[in-house]
Amino acid sequence: MNQNSHVYAVILAGGGGTRLWPKSRNDTPKQFLKLMGKHTMLQITAQRLNSFIPWEKMVVVTNQKYSKRVGELLPELPKNNIILEPEKKDTALAMLVGSIFAHNLDPKAVVVNAAADHVVQDESEFIRVMKAAADVAAENEFLVTVGISPKFASTAFGYIKISDSIRQSSRAASLFKVESFTEKPNETTARAFLATGKYFWNANMYVWATQTIITAFQQLQPEIWKSAKALVGKSIDDFTKSLESIYASVEPISIDYAISEKADNLVLVPGDFGWDDIGEWLVVYNLGQKDLAGNVIISDGDQDRLPTLSVESQNNLIHSNGRLVALLGVRDMIIVDTPDIVMIAPKSRSQDVKKLVERLKEEKRSEYL
Repeated sequence: MNQNSHVYAVILAGGGGTRLWPKSRNDTPKQFLKLMGKHTMLQITAQRLNSFIPWEKMVVVTNQKYSKRVGELLPELPKNNIILEPEKKDTALAMLVGSIFAHNLDPKAVVVNAAADHVVQDESEFIRVMKAAADVAAENEFLVTVGISPKFASTAFGYIKISDSIRQSSRAASLFKVESFTEKPNETTARAFLATGKYFWNANMYVWATQTIITAFQQLQPEIWKSAKALVGKSIDDFTKSLESIYASVEPISIDYAISEKADNLVLVPGDFGWDDIGEWLVVYNLGQKDLAGNVIISDGDQDRLPTLSVESQNNLIHSNGRLVALLGVRDMIIVDTPDIVMIAPKSRSQDVKKLVERLKEEKRSEYL
């Protein structure tokens, strides 16, 4: 059964990204950065989803202070479809609020949840998998997660273990019951996971019918539902006005802890479409276009006239803000130049960039955050 007329997208665009400091800051988090070419991560995400979901069925959940920025970057998106969170409360509440918004527009809505900072290299395969997941969610009372087929023993992602295969009639070639979740493992554990063939990377990619996720919150998170149910059936104006008190009354919790790890109706559709989460500078380097010396050069200015001078320097990531960055005899480094900060670190320490942010917080140097 083709349920595509009821498919909506909810894009989460309220996060931070401390390992991409100093480009990712409180006022310019990573979803608003041009890390993969001439468009921001938010624009790339919305355009990818728009290839099978119309703009009027797309919803962006973001922070109040990013309202203007989202509107500027996505002029095609109806302004009413930008949900402004008064404060950060993690993914569970954000996804629930987005789903209730879609449910108010269409009680048969099926929501494709998407983060605004993911990379997908094979868009046609991504669309096929998401349509398949949407059909499964529409035809069954399943919460569907799209698990990424692991390419290597990553210690940067969580893992989802599958159990039995489920036979069903939709276009999903494979569908499995979910057995368990594991947070980011060490390398030995990750290698053992891959050897079993039963583990997938957890990309926090969920597809569900709005009624199914509402029922899940009613049963598994009654306290959150007690607050959020006030949004059901609300007009757009009243919906927005209600958010302040709802967010103030709910504790932060991720969707995995709140629902996924407790639900008995969670199933997995495998995805193999060149997915990555741009969570650190090393990923930007690995996905970037390299010159003959293996350097990746990104500029906030004219991408056709990259302001770098490189002599006997290999395998570096250079992010310029428009002025000349000159390298001599430099290898395997990250150099990020902004108007008020220059950050230099070995590529091997990419995940530790967040330690610089933590130090700034300790020293209360908020102007650099």
